[in-house]
Amino acid sequence: MATHSKIAHRLPLEMLYHWERHSPERIYLRQTLQRQYDDYSWFRVADETRRMVAALRALGMQSGDRIALLSKNCAQWFIADLALQMGGYVSVPIYPTANSDTIEYVLRHSEAKAIFVGKLDDWQAQAHGVPEDLLRIAFPYPTMPAAQQWNELLAAHEPIKESPLQEPDALLSLVYTSGSTGKPKGAMLSVERYAWSCEKLVEAVGLTAADRGFSYLPLAHITERVYVYGGSLYSGATIAFPESLDTFIEDVKRCRPTVFISVPRLWAMFRSKIHEKLPPHKLALLLKIPLLSSLIKRKLREGLGLDKARVLGCGSAPVAPALLQWYHSIGLDITEAWGMTENHAYSTLNYPFRADKIGTVGRAGPGVTIRISEEGEILCRCEGMMLGYYKDEQSSRAALDDDGWLHTGDMGKLDSEGYLTITGRMKDLFKTAKGKYVAPVPIEGMLGQEPLIEQLCVIGYGMPQPLALVQLTAQAYQEERAVLERILDAARQKVNDRLEPHAKLRGLFVVKEPWNIENGVLTPTMKIRRHLLEQRYAELGHHWPADRNVVWER
Repeated sequence: MATHSKIAHRLPLEMLYHWERHSPERIYLRQTLQRQYDDYSWFRVADETRRMVAALRALGMQSGDRIALLSKNCAQWFIADLALQMGGYVSVPIYPTANSDTIEYVLRHSEAKAIFVGKLDDWQAQAHGVPEDLLRIAFPYPTMPAAQQWNELLAAHEPIKESPLQEPDALLSLVYTSGSTGKPKGAMLSVERYAWSCEKLVEAVGLTAADRGFSYLPLAHITERVYVYGGSLYSGATIAFPESLDTFIEDVKRCRPTVFISVPRLWAMFRSKIHEKLPPHKLALLLKIPLLSSLIKRKLREGLGLDKARVLGCGSAPVAPALLQWYHSIGLDITEAWGMTENHAYSTLNYPFRADKIGTVGRAGPGVTIRISEEGEILCRCEGMMLGYYKDEQSSRAALDDDGWLHTGDMGKLDSEGYLTITGRMKDLFKTAKGKYVAPVPIEGMLGQEPLIEQLCVIGYGMPQPLALVQLTAQAYQEERAVLERILDAARQKVNDRLEPHAKLRGLFVVKEPWNIENGVLTPTMKIRRHLLEQRYAELGHHWPADRNVVWER
């Protein structure tokens, strides 16, 4: 462990010590318990962090040991992670929705020596993935059985007196990718590269101690880890946590965040809930009336708890530009951003927000360089790059070249102002029976502008023509099926008018079962597992009825 930082930017623990010294009584974390806030000052956070380091040492943990975190977001997650840093351990966060097989794989692959377990929706199903002989420490919530309890450990140990720092180039964390195409890979993140990314994010968005954040997207995902947790550590912003899924909107309203990040599926669900109360045609009409427009917009923002938000974010998966345009029409400007685990999710962002750049993912943030290869692949270079993949030299060399460029696997184009548009994934391209390649993502972007469609996936490998699998919004089913078919087919024809003949959609297939994390179609970061749907519906295109453009799954 180092006694001081050797690099220009401050390390995460230096920020903790800064706030501990200069703002000890100021509230940092607000944990909702039984509809009340349990507030954590910077002093309390630092004190509990120091106590947990003493406890981990007493339990026999050695510097460099891998220690996993399996819990939904809560104050203890932040404090446990800070304790792992202070003790010189390597954190291994696991998605709280991960199944037992994934949990077992990550624990085995990372060689974890212990695991923190906390708020979980179905710990009984997940417990099988945690070896019986692995040391478990339970956060103070209903969770799987554990030999050690968080509150008991805090009470039993005095806080350590020293204020240690890791070496800047030390391994901070193994962050496993969501496994959308196979086994998760463990991205190795260093202390100084995480620090650089957090500092640059705070600089790019202008975060300050006056900001309020709301932490609910999985902390095992790099976006939440940098943008919310890291952003708060470097800016001094206050962070609140929801109590449960049932109280989510109520908890957002109580927090009234100034910064709020979500994913496309949740933004779409928020819109659907608004449309349940105010149908689209009625809302559009009201927004055209000058005297009512501003009142309606304010009521909608207040209804979501976002009336004080100055930064709204969207990332993790492709989002339909029409959805962002809709939010812009009600006075909520959503910054789309793009990044990967491999570069700490900090690459491009549409901030300050520009409505004319909706459809892009913004431009490179401070310190980031983006270019497009001859093959159309997006390459990224910055100081916030991973060290490589744990125990996977071959994949590491494929991802990071000798000149420091990250080969993202995403395809895109840059406009004259440097704004980036994602056009698809290199591996998502498929060849139809006609022998021509089709890029599904741009087609999905166009078709996704139909408000009745909540999620969709274009497939077509080896088929005569591509097809779109679509999941409809709950509101859509209020319409008669014949009406829905006319609307959907009109949307299909509108898209086809803009496509080359080989890429035109033969039809739309309305799926019966919603796509979610539980049934494996969505990754924990809400990305669609395209390969799974391609396998499931591989024969569909070869048996499509000649007289139908919209088919319903039986």
